Amino acid sequence: MSFFAILFALLIEQVRPLGPHNLVHSGLRVWARAVSRNFDAGKPQHGWVCWVLAVLGPAALASAIHWALLSLVGWPAAMVWSVLVLYVTLGFRQFSHHFTDIRDALEAGDEMRARQLLAQWQRVDASELPRSEIVRHVIEYSVLAAHRHVFGVLAWFSVLAAFGFGPAGAVLYRMAEFVARYWRHRNHTHAQPASEALQSAAARAWAAVDWLPARITAVAFAVVGSFEEAIDCWRNHAQRFPNDNDGVILAATSGAVNVRLGGEMLKPAAAFATGTQPAGFAAEPEPATVSTPGREAEIAHLRSVVGLVWRSVVLWMVLLALLTLANLLG
Repeated sequence: MSFFAILFALLIEQVRPLGPHNLVHSGLRVWARAVSRNFDAGKPQHGWVCWVLAVLGPAALASAIHWALLSLVGWPAAMVWSVLVLYVTLGFRQFSHHFTDIRDALEAGDEMRARQLLAQWQRVDASELPRSEIVRHVIEYSVLAAHRHVFGVLAWFSVLAAFGFGPAGAVLYRMAEFVARYWRHRNHTHAQPASEALQSAAARAWAAVDWLPARITAVAFAVVGSFEEAIDCWRNHAQRFPNDNDGVILAATSGAVNVRLGGEMLKPAAAFATGTQPAGFAAEPEPATVSTPGREAEIAHLRSVVGLVWRSVVLWMVLLALLTLANLLG
């Protein structure tokens, strides 16, 4: 059932993508803000209480609805619910238009337009970036966005689906990523900023939740890319990135497509620094202090990254199809 739920969700998302200002994501922002406002008292235990309520609460609700539909209506209704949850939590179209617009601008030779689009996407100052650095940052942001919107969700959904809790896994992953980023952003606002304890709890929980999916994504990139180079770069250069999980993914990407990643981080744009809330679920990679080996980023690498991501999706679907077939025959 997991294979068909993921397949239908991906197909529906390609035909009718979820808008950036949809009611579900708006509701989750309201929920995270309400939890922090009512339970964040600034102590470590309060931070963990907030995280459990904000993340495990929706995940438990998704699981309860799944089991209720399964027991009261039947597996078709439960699968429809799984498709709905995956449609909300998973999908390329939630970020791919940014990548496509920047790539089209670069291919047309309009670097100024590409800088503007990159700045709007990530709320950073990209006004002085050379062409190769534009491409490098687009690759980093896009690969991590693909991981957080697609592969990470697939990993948690597939693992917990084996125990009957697939929808809970998808919600757990997306909510853990969202609250860690949202509460960190709230710290820069003047209205009810999140405490240090709350931010620390959310960051530590997100690192734990993303540990396994990040390595699954890195392995998938290695399998469908240059395997030896990806594994070598992973082993020798992932630790150069401040964020361990992001470093694994970016290092594997660097080796898989032979592109140099990491370097100077972009500064936040003035609007973001003053507390303007970023839209959607943008990725925020932290660069390596020293670049990984590989060729300087070029437009051709953007096409290579697209191929890498789609081949990884096909690999995921083939593995899930084989597991589903084995389960049916067994």
